[in-house]
Amino acid sequence: MTERPDLATGGLRERAETLGQSLPPLLAEAEMLASTIMMGEHGRRRAGQGDEFWQYRPTHLGDSARMIDWRRSARSDATYVREREWQAAQSVTLWVDPAKSMAFSGAKGRVTKADRARLLAMALAVLLLRGGERVGLAGGGVPPRPGRGQMLRLLAGLTEGGEDYGTPDANGIASHGRAVFLSDFMGDLAGVEAALARASDRGARGVLCHVLDPAEEEFPFDGRTIFESMGGTVRHETLRAGDLRERYLARLAERKARLTTLARAVGWHYHCHHTGGPAQPGLLYLFRALEGGR
Repeated sequence: MTERPDLATGGLRERAETLGQSLPPLLAEAEMLASTIMMGEHGRRRAGQGDEFWQYRPTHLGDSARMIDWRRSARSDATYVREREWQAAQSVTLWVDPAKSMAFSGAKGRVTKADRARLLAMALAVLLLRGGERVGLAGGGVPPRPGRGQMLRLLAGLTEGGEDYGTPDANGIASHGRAVFLSDFMGDLAGVEAALARASDRGARGVLCHVLDPAEEEFPFDGRTIFESMGGTVRHETLRAGDLRERYLARLAERKARLTTLARAVGWHYHCHHTGGPAQPGLLYLFRALEGGR
């Protein structure tokens, strides 16, 4: 609205190459969270088919003789079954809005919405890949895969530019997987509704992460102001911008309420994240929400 900062060419790849140096506080907080919610392999422990020993339990009615661990049972008066751990790695698909509207920053020195969305997406991918999950990008260009090598594929798959406003892409979301849409959701919400419906049809659960600049939340404009979309397709000039504040804030509240309703209708979460604050709370919210959607 007031600024149109250019995204530095190659900046994303440079940040990726220094990921280990640029995100230690973020990863430290994420690791603390992981210890409390049992992230990764320990967080997925359930009895079932697997290779790793989990626990011994007393035999139940219906257990066959071949399930009994006779060596362990010989040390007591009861019989025990040796249970193994079920490794339930899942696929997580990320969609990071590439639209021009995401290049907005309302203040000099403040990160753009695009930069914050990509940072959240990549940091979340680091955590998920560490936990043994498969992570990919919506659109089919980067299918979900495990391992650290997937990080470079995810980086290469992130795009920018295109239309003024983005529409979520549900292609590539795995059946019964999880997904995260990161966007300012400034475009037609019919596209969001359609993408959520497609994801829901596949049994997927996830999060709508609404990334906004503080200026878009506060509308600090007054007097003569020219409002122009980042792509230049929409332009409005007014001499009394302050008179628009109340109507703008009402429309924004309506949009948030609509997004919340759409998310809840299909069992998803809605979260609004502001670029004026640190990235850590947004990352931790996304991780918790995905863990809860197992």
